[in-house]
Amino acid sequence: MAAENSFDIVSKVDRQEVENALNMAVKEVRTRFDFKGTDASIKASGEAFEMEANGEERVKAILDVFQTMLVRRKIDLRALDAGEPRLSGKMWKITASITQGISSENAKKVAKLIRDEGPKGIRTQVQGEELRVFGKKRDDLQAVQQLVKGADLDFAVQFDNYR
Repeated sequence: MAAENSFDIVSKVDRQEVENALNMAVKEVRTRFDFKGTDASIKASGEAFEMEANGEERVKAILDVFQTMLVRRKIDLRALDAGEPRLSGKMWKITASITQGISSENAKKVAKLIRDEGPKGIRTQVQGEELRVFGKKRDDLQAVQQLVKGADLDFAVQFDNYR
């Protein structure tokens, strides 16, 4: 009998890369000419990121700069959960956070996708904030990876612990 192979579907973000992206965005906001005199800033406050400027368009531009830096650091933008611009006193603010882990409802969606469209003989198991996929053939597991990559999911996925 052949041993079962498996891998995990996870949604993780490298915190150090996020910090690097934040530092790059802070530097760009400080030095860009179109942000001069707008009191524009971006900073981390705990797990959230606060962006503020004196105009709605400026604060959206700060968010765009931050997203650009995340992409440069190879972080999937689906992991960034940014709120809508809001007026707070005289300043416009946007609060954003990085989401990690797969919720149980999203894990069930992925498991259903694999069960419905994936190769036969593949099993899934939800383990906390990740989804483990089992199968006898490695080719079937690679087909599942391609299926999940090609699916239009609203959260970032990576593959881990391939054995």
